[in-house]
Amino acid sequence: MEKIRLSKLMSEQGLCSRREADRYIERGWVFVDGMQISELGSKILPSQKITLHKAAQSQQTQLVTILVNKPVGYVSGQPEPGYQPAVQLIKPDAQFCNQPPCKHFKPVHLKNLAPAGRLDIDSQGLLIFTQDGRIARQLIGNDSSIEKEYLVRVKGHLPEDKLKLLNHGLSLDGKVLKPAKIQWQNEDQLRFVLREGKKRQIRRMCELVGLQVTGLKRVRIGKIRLGNLPEGRWRYLEDRERF
Repeated sequence: MEKIRLSKLMSEQGLCSRREADRYIERGWVFVDGMQISELGSKILPSQKITLHKAAQSQQTQLVTILVNKPVGYVSGQPEPGYQPAVQLIKPDAQFCNQPPCKHFKPVHLKNLAPAGRLDIDSQGLLIFTQDGRIARQLIGNDSSIEKEYLVRVKGHLPEDKLKLLNHGLSLDGKVLKPAKIQWQNEDQLRFVLREGKKRQIRRMCELVGLQVTGLKRVRIGKIRLGNLPEGRWRYLEDRERF
């Protein structure tokens, strides 16, 4: 059996991200079959047991995940000329407390905070930022099957056969899309539920069946709903909440 880089295996097993794995290894917080491993680049067999020191487990419990109701005009990740990154919305006076008492904002919560998925600049709704590599992998890893739900306003005519095609049968970038759940919400709005997230996927899918998207809002990721979080505000993922 071929050996695999320890940090990669830790990420694949959902213990942490690869970057976090390297930090834990350097600090001597990683054990393989009970033996401490502190050398970066170490390789082990997939069958070997990996455990983390209590210090690493304690640090993981302090990592935060933040939900933002992104308005149109903000970018999810790297800033673009003339536009602001959505992470700039995460400031003390924009915090929304869903169920008091709420976690108190600390500047350290912005350190290594990264978006777990995209939301186009001209789209709005639920956007997740996290310090926790386990959550990032759960939401955007190659094997992620977390549902994302969107409300999409459209213009154009959509016959029944084209609606069936939206649900399954379209291809983007030369690859067949995974089956989706798409239905009419009202006379000009569709409800999309997807298990993948290609760049501008919904807009491109609609173009393929002759529809023009005039508004797009993400309202759910897994079990987490946008709910009553106001536009432009943010809140912490609560300890009891799971995707």
